[in-house]
Amino acid sequence: MKSRWQIIVAVLTVMVLLAGCGGQPATSVPAATQAPAQAATQAPTQAPTEAPTQAPAKGPIKIGVLAPLTGTFAANGQDMVKGFQMYWEEVGNKCAGREVQLFIEDTAGEPDVGLNKARLLVEQRQVHMLVGVQKANVGLAVAEYVKTTGTPFFIPVTAADDLTQRNRIPNVIRLAGWSSSSTTHPLGEWAATKKGYKTVVTIAEDYAFGHESVGGFVNTFTDNGGKLLAAIWHPLGNMDFSPYLSQIDNYKPDVVFTQESGGDAVRFLKAWHDMGYDKKYPLLGQQTLTDQSNLRGMGDEALGVITAGHFAEGRDAPETKAFVEKFEKRYGELPSYYAADMYTAAHWLDVAMQKINGNVEDQELLLKTVRETEIPETPMGPVKLDEYGGTIFNVYLRQVEKRPDGKLWNVVIETFPNVSQFYKYNPEEYLKQPVYSRDYLGENWP
Repeated sequence: MKSRWQIIVAVLTVMVLLAGCGGQPATSVPAATQAPAQAATQAPTQAPTEAPTQAPAKGPIKIGVLAPLTGTFAANGQDMVKGFQMYWEEVGNKCAGREVQLFIEDTAGEPDVGLNKARLLVEQRQVHMLVGVQKANVGLAVAEYVKTTGTPFFIPVTAADDLTQRNRIPNVIRLAGWSSSSTTHPLGEWAATKKGYKTVVTIAEDYAFGHESVGGFVNTFTDNGGKLLAAIWHPLGNMDFSPYLSQIDNYKPDVVFTQESGGDAVRFLKAWHDMGYDKKYPLLGQQTLTDQSNLRGMGDEALGVITAGHFAEGRDAPETKAFVEKFEKRYGELPSYYAADMYTAAHWLDVAMQKINGNVEDQELLLKTVRETEIPETPMGPVKLDEYGGTIFNVYLRQVEKRPDGKLWNVVIETFPNVSQFYKYNPEEYLKQPVYSRDYLGENWP
């Protein structure tokens, strides 16, 4: 008779042999306790009794917005924020299934303040991108900072030419924005060829935006046979234009071109009218002269003034009309280009982020997708980017008219389609020239 231990060993041996041949042990192992590698290779034959463990849902998309909400340019900054917020609220503050959170900071129009606020947003708020900035010097300061962090920085308003030209940074994109000379290049050519003006005197604010605006006009005006008789400069915040306007009569030009912004624009046009210059010389201007942010403080002295801009609130197009109506209904005033640019930038970002399923954590993918995105119609018209991060858009020749309700606005009298920051020039050759300045206005180049 076999011993008790012999019987036990025999039973265990049979069980091992059966397992090696694919048989089942007496008690099966629950699926939940299977080794991960084995469980992964077995397709379930029915729905699990409990939902499988899911990866944590991604948090909100965080966008840092920089704008001057106090100080000299507060009205511009407030319009920027209004336009940007309005778009995101229209789409429920959502994109690709993720909540969109806006973190708005006041730059006060000061480079040091803007830089500190950018650091706050990136390092403490941990935003995925920065959008905004109004003044060029603030934009330049923030651009130098994000060059070290890689943070995508979208500049719909800052117009400094070199931000997307000689000093361009890969993660800084002029999304729905413009460069100072991009609107005045076609205006200078139009003045010389369509209107036949032969001579011009320019008057502008004595800083980079004024220099670049004048340079764009002078370059194409002289390219097409025109002649610059004099460039007159005045300080920002100028209170008395009579000493500057009186100089025009020394030259008796065919036309006067001006760049003015903010309070200078309002005071310039009043002096132009009060001193009778509106009856002496045709006047052409950069779009800031009659931007809606300034027209709100003007009267009949602005009627008939012609400017060139990439947005016209009186444009007869469905997308522009819808935007203007919504903005006016909500805020009780017509939108400026500051609002239109930021609204369009929000739309552009929304389209691009949806293409990548909201994966804004991948900065390179986000930047690449934004660059490749084209919007066929916006309040500004069709928009896309060039290889340097500058916007290609329509430039509109605009004339100030009065609506039936008495409000002034800019209506389109001619369209220059698909204008880039380099206009008709070869980019490589163009970039060999210095940026427009008091000392270089592109006269007789090329």
